Amino acid sequence: MNNCMVCPRNCAVDRIHELGYCKAPLDAVICVSMVHTGEEQIISGNRGSGTVFFMGCNLGCVFCQNYDISQSCDGAPINPSQLADIFIRLETEGVHNINLVTPGHFVPPIAEAIKLAKEKGINIPFIYNSNGYDAQGSLEMMNGLIDIYMPDLKYADDALGLRYSDVPDYFTVARKALLEMYAQAGPPVIKQGIMQKGVLLRHVVMPKHIADSMAVLDWIKANMPLSVVNLMSQYRPAYRAWEHRGINRPLTVSEYQSISVYFSKLGLRNEAAYL
Repeated sequence: MNNCMVCPRNCAVDRIHELGYCKAPLDAVICVSMVHTGEEQIISGNRGSGTVFFMGCNLGCVFCQNYDISQSCDGAPINPSQLADIFIRLETEGVHNINLVTPGHFVPPIAEAIKLAKEKGINIPFIYNSNGYDAQGSLEMMNGLIDIYMPDLKYADDALGLRYSDVPDYFTVARKALLEMYAQAGPPVIKQGIMQKGVLLRHVVMPKHIADSMAVLDWIKANMPLSVVNLMSQYRPAYRAWEHRGINRPLTVSEYQSISVYFSKLGLRNEAAYL
């Protein structure tokens, strides 16, 4: 991380002394850790998901609904031992899992913290909750430490990634990252309605981009057919979306319904199919 290649941007900054695109220092910075009951039911169950929100992001999505965390979170760096203690505390609160939100730019300290927590006896699944723009080397570092991968697949067109997320190769990178996640996690394992292992893949349907959503679903069907897929309808024009014609309005019911019908036609499975 003193020549940072932790994410696909490969900023090569020395994070001891300077900040790269993600604005992250060397040690992990968390904005909040909490028992989260608002995730997918297959993750949250009746006891919640032990969610840790990390500061910063390696994307610059103009519609980000968590921009207060991704762009302007104030938090203090913590070492891996302190982070492991947070994982342990959340487990004692009864959560079903530890949910690492936007971890991709902090992989080395997170990996060390997971190992420390496991040495201390933590015995619940770890979730890697990602925007999908992850480096192969970082994912390989997580192999054996992560039980559930929960990535986004935002677009199937790199041009949209450049326009809306400030990165020229989103799909090119994300499809390789998701295949690595799929290979590591294997088929979904669900016990008593709670996911224990596998890939839970999210796609937010965006207004005016129905054809791209169809292309996303086609790719999932061809490459990750056993994934649990959450086709999300809650797009809203947050952050700077108002600057971009076409996505400066909410998704319509008819737009979502057209994609939902296509989803069913492809035979993809959402969490309801596994419960």
